[in-house]
Amino acid sequence: MVFETTIAAYFQSAPYIQQQQHKYSSGLNDKNVATHTYFHHLRFPEYACTSRKTILRLNAGLESSSVSRCLCSCHLARWKSFIPSKVQKQEDRRGNAVFGRVASGSSSTAEPVEYGNERLQSSEYNIVQKAAGQLKTDWRHFLSINNLVVHDYFHLVKEVNSLESQVRRLTNEQLRATTDCLRKQLKQEESISEIQAEAFAVVREAARRVLGMRHFDVQIVGGAVLHDGGIAEMKTGEGKTLVSSLAAYLNALTGEGVHVVTVNDYLAKRDAEWMGQIHRFLGLSVGLIQSGMTSEERKAAYACDITYSNNSELGFDYLRDHIGTVKKEDLVMRWPKTFNFAIVDEVDSVLIDEGRNPLIISSQSSKDAARYPVAAKVAEFLVVDYHYKLDLKEKSVELTEEGVAAAELALDAEDLWDDKDPWARFVLTALKAKEFYQRDVDYIVKDGQAQIVDEFTGRVVENRRWSEGIHQAVEAKEGLNIQENSVVVAQITYQSFFKLYPKLSGMTGTAKTEEAEFLKMFKMPVVAVPTNLPNIRQDYCLQVYATTGAKWNAVRKEVEEMYIRGRPVLVGTTSVEQSEYLSALLQEWNIPHNVLNARPKYAAREAEIVAQAGRKCAITIATNMAGRGTDIILGGNPEMLAKEIVEGNMLSFMTQEAPNIDTDGAPLSQMAFSKIKLTASSLAKLAKASLTARFVCGKGGAKWSYREAKSKLASALELCQSEDEKKLQDLSSGHGVQMITLGPAIAVAYLSILKDCEIHCKEEGNEVKQLGGLHVLGTALHESRRIDNQLRGRAGRQGDPGSTRFMISLQDEMIRKFDSEWAVNLVSKAFDDSPLESKAFQQQINSLQMTVESYFMKIRESLIEYDDVIEVQRRHVYNLREAFLMDDPHSFRHRLHQYMQAVADEIILQHIDPSKAPRSWNIDSVLAEFEDVAVKHLKASNVSTDIFSEVTGSSIVQSLKTYQEAPSTKLELSVLPGLPIPGTEYHGLRRKASSVKRWLEITFDQSARQGKYLKEVQLFRKYLGDLLIGLYELKTESSGFSILEIDQIERMMAVKALDGLWSAHLANLNRLRAAVNIRGFAHMNPLEEYKIDSCRFFIAMLSADRRLTVEYLLKPWLIQEGDELDVEYA
Repeated sequence: MVFETTIAAYFQSAPYIQQQQHKYSSGLNDKNVATHTYFHHLRFPEYACTSRKTILRLNAGLESSSVSRCLCSCHLARWKSFIPSKVQKQEDRRGNAVFGRVASGSSSTAEPVEYGNERLQSSEYNIVQKAAGQLKTDWRHFLSINNLVVHDYFHLVKEVNSLESQVRRLTNEQLRATTDCLRKQLKQEESISEIQAEAFAVVREAARRVLGMRHFDVQIVGGAVLHDGGIAEMKTGEGKTLVSSLAAYLNALTGEGVHVVTVNDYLAKRDAEWMGQIHRFLGLSVGLIQSGMTSEERKAAYACDITYSNNSELGFDYLRDHIGTVKKEDLVMRWPKTFNFAIVDEVDSVLIDEGRNPLIISSQSSKDAARYPVAAKVAEFLVVDYHYKLDLKEKSVELTEEGVAAAELALDAEDLWDDKDPWARFVLTALKAKEFYQRDVDYIVKDGQAQIVDEFTGRVVENRRWSEGIHQAVEAKEGLNIQENSVVVAQITYQSFFKLYPKLSGMTGTAKTEEAEFLKMFKMPVVAVPTNLPNIRQDYCLQVYATTGAKWNAVRKEVEEMYIRGRPVLVGTTSVEQSEYLSALLQEWNIPHNVLNARPKYAAREAEIVAQAGRKCAITIATNMAGRGTDIILGGNPEMLAKEIVEGNMLSFMTQEAPNIDTDGAPLSQMAFSKIKLTASSLAKLAKASLTARFVCGKGGAKWSYREAKSKLASALELCQSEDEKKLQDLSSGHGVQMITLGPAIAVAYLSILKDCEIHCKEEGNEVKQLGGLHVLGTALHESRRIDNQLRGRAGRQGDPGSTRFMISLQDEMIRKFDSEWAVNLVSKAFDDSPLESKAFQQQINSLQMTVESYFMKIRESLIEYDDVIEVQRRHVYNLREAFLMDDPHSFRHRLHQYMQAVADEIILQHIDPSKAPRSWNIDSVLAEFEDVAVKHLKASNVSTDIFSEVTGSSIVQSLKTYQEAPSTKLELSVLPGLPIPGTEYHGLRRKASSVKRWLEITFDQSARQGKYLKEVQLFRKYLGDLLIGLYELKTESSGFSILEIDQIERMMAVKALDGLWSAHLANLNRLRAAVNIRGFAHMNPLEEYKIDSCRFFIAMLSADRRLTVEYLLKPWLIQEGDELDVEYA
C-alpha cells in the first residue's frame, strides 16, 4: 500500500530525521524539537519511558498544526510522488483501501485539468483531490501528539501481554505472593516503573479470576496514563473503574497509601466493594470513608493501602485535622506523610466544576440574622430596570437613585451605607436572591430548608450553603427559618487541596476541551485513550429555534417519533423546572416516561431509573448526567431488573408499611416495557422465598418497617457475592429456625431470576440495536462543551449504535446572558417555528459557547491566583500546627523558647535604637511592657518574680558598660555580667544547646536595624529572652504536673492560640478580598494589592500568635475534671 510504504520509509530513515532536526533547529521552539525527538523514540522504544511525560507536557495543545508545519511540509512533495499520475478505473475501486474513504466525483464529461505532466478529467481530479484530503486528515491524526503518546504506551501493553501466559499458570497463592515479591523489589531500590508491566499483568489476572473481567489493551493504556500522573479520557462505558485498579495497586506497593476519589458516597462504596475484591485478593488492605463515620473508623480507613472516599470527605478530614485536634492521637489521616498518590474519578467535575466552591468549616454567629426577612420584603416591591439594574453575566445588582430612595424610605434609614446601621448589603443580597437564585433551578425546598442543586450534576448537595449571606437571603425569600450566619474557621479549595499530592492523576470521559487549563493549573496532561470498539454513534447537527415554545414542541415531536419506533430516548435538561415542564408536556400526549432530577422522590430511585433507560420504548427525562455512576445498557440492566422483581414480590410479605414517596422514591413507569417471562423454576423459587417470608413474619410476629424490609432484602442479595449458588441452595433447604433460611431463599430466587433477566435483556438489547440504539436529546447547551459531551457520551457506549441531537432556542439562558442583542434581533425576524439550520447560526452558537468557556476559565484562573496567596500562608500555618503536634519533646520545647525569645525581641526593638548609646535607651519602657506581658501573669500563677525586681534600667546600663570594658576572654559571649539569671535556664546539655542556637539566630538576624551599638542590643535581647524562659521554667517546676503532662499542656495551648488567630485571619482576608476590588477604580491592580496587604496581615498574625501563645503559657492553668487532661488558661 502506498500509504503504509511511505510511513515505513519515513520511520526507517533515522539519519534523515536527524538531518531534518539539524536543518530546522534554528527555527523551532522546544515543543517542535520535542516533536522531532519523539519520532526517534518510536524507533527506539527503550528511551520512550523517560521521555513520554516530557513530550506530553511540552506538546499539550500543540496537536497536529505545529507537527504539520515542521514535518509534513518537508515531505509533501515526496508523498505526492507516490500518488499515481493518472487514476485508472480499476484503481478507483480500491482507492478506499489506499487512501481512506473516497467520495465519488462529478460527471466525467467536464473539461480536462492539468495535473503534473498528465491531463486528467475533472472527475478523476476530484477523486485524487478528495483522496489527498482524506490522506491529510489521516496524517494529522497519525501525527497528533495524543496518537504518538498512545502508540508509545502500546510498547508497555505488548510487555504486559507477553507476561499473561506466565501469570495465568500461577495458583491463587502464588499470584497473591507476587505482591510481597514486588514490594521487596521496591525496597531494593528498584524503580516503580521497572515493575509496572509485571504489576499490571498481576492485576489483570486477579480481575479475571475474581470478577470475571479481563482488562482490554486500551485499559492497560489508561492505567499507564494514571500512573504517569496524567488524565485518561475514556468514553462512557469503557471501564474507567476497572482501569483505576491498575494504577492503584502499583502505587500502593510503596506502602505510602493511595486515595481513589469519587464524587459521592455511593460511588465510593460501590468502587471499594467492587474493585476492593481485586486488591484484597492480592493481599492489600482497602479502606472506605463515608459520611457519618467516627474518627476511629476514619483513622483505620486511612491507614489502609488503598482508601476510597468522595472528594468532600477527604478535604474536610484534612481541614478537621488542622482545626479540631489538639492531640497527636486525634489525627485521622496519615501523618506526617498524608499525601502520596490520588486517582480522581470525574476529575473535570472535581477540579473545574467544583473548583469555584471552597470547602469551608464554619462556626455559627447570630449577628444580623433578623435583617434578612426585612430586606426580603423591601426587595419584593423594588422593580427591575427602575429601582435597580441587573448584569446577568456577572450576577450583580446595582441600585438606581430611585431604588436607594425607595429602600431608605421603606427602612426608615437616612443612609443605606451608614456604618452604624448598614442596610445596603442586605438589600443588595435580597435582590440577588430574588433575581439570580430560582426555586427548582438553583435550589429546592425540603423539610423546611433551602437545599442547593448542583448545576453540573443535578443532585442536591447536602451540608452546603451559599456564602456572603446569599443562603440567608434565599431562606428569607421563601419564608423559611433563617439559619445563623457562618464564621469561617477553615477553608480550602479543591485546586489547592489536590495540589498537595506529589502525584495526582484523574480519569473522565470529557477532558480534552479543558486540556490547556489542566496543564496550566495542575501540570496534568490529557491523553484520549482509544475505545476498545469503534464508536459508531451518529451526532446530528444542532437545531436552533427562535423561541422556547418552538423548541419544546420540537422536542416533544422527536420524543414521540422515537417512542413510536421503539427506540429508548434520554432527554437532558438543565434544571428541575425544565424536566418537570417537559414531563407535563409528555403526559398531555400520553407518552409514558420516567423523570430523574434533584427531587427526593426521583433521586431515591436514581440507579433504577438509569438502569431502565436503555430498554425498548424507554423515555427518560434527566437533569445533568455527570457522575451518575450507572451505565445505560441497551435492553436494560439484568441485575437491577432482577432486584426489582424480587423486591416487588417480597416486600408485601415482609412489611405492611407503604413506602414514603418523598424518601423512598416514586414508583417507576413500566407501561411501555415488555414483561419479563420467568421460567417455572424461577417462579417456584420465588414462591418458596415468599412463603418463607410469610412464615417468618407470621410466626415470629416481626413487624418490619419498609426501610427495614428493604435493608434485609439488600443483605440477602449480598449473599450472592460471598457464597456460591450450591451452598445457598443447601442453606435455603435447611431445617430448624426458619429465620436462618430466609436470606438464602431470597438469594437463590434472585440468582434464578437473574438468569431469566439476562436472556431477556440480551434479546431486547439486540432488538434495540437494530432499531438504532439509544437516542440522546439535549434541550440546551451548557456553558461548557464538556458537559454537553458528557450527555452525548451516554449513547454509543462500547461500540453500540446510537445517536444524539441538541435542540436549543435563542431564548435559552446562556444566550440571554452572553449574546442577548444578537438573539433578540433574530427572534424578532422569525416568522414560524421551523429550526434555523444555517451553518452561520451554528458557527455563531459554537463561537459563543467557546467564548463562555474562556470567560469562566479566566474567572477560575483569577480565583486560583487569589487562593494561591492564601495557600502559601495556609501551608505555613498547617506545617506549624503539625510541628506542635508531631515534634519530639525537645524540638517542641526549643520552638517554645524561640517564641519567648521573639516576644522579648519585639519588646526591645520597639523601644530601642541601636544607633544610640545604651545610656540614652528607653529601658524603663521595655521593662514596663515586659512586666505587663509576663510578670503579672506569673504573679497570678503564684510564681516568684523576685529576680525581676533586681533588674533595673541602671543595672542593665552598668552591665553593658562592664561588658564593653572587660576583656572578652573573661566573659561568655552571650551573657551580660552582673545581672540575675534564673538558675534553671542552663540545666542540662540540651537547654544549653538551645540557648546557643538562640544566640546564633540573634547574631545573624538581618531584619533588625543596624547601628553602632548593635552588639549591645543583641546582648540585651538575649538576656531578656533568658530571663523570660527562666521565669517560665520556674512556673513549670512549681506547677505539680509531670513532664509528660506539661508537654501536653504546652501543645494544647500553642494549638489553640494558632487556631483562633488563623480563623480571624481568614475572616480578615475575606473582607480584604472584597475591599481591594474598589482599588481598581484608582488604576491599581487588585491582585497585587491583595498580595501586599495579605502578607502584612499574615506577618502581624504570626507576631500575635507568638505573644498570645506565651501569654497562655504564663497565665494560670485551670484543670477540667475528667478522664483526660483538659487545660484552659485563666
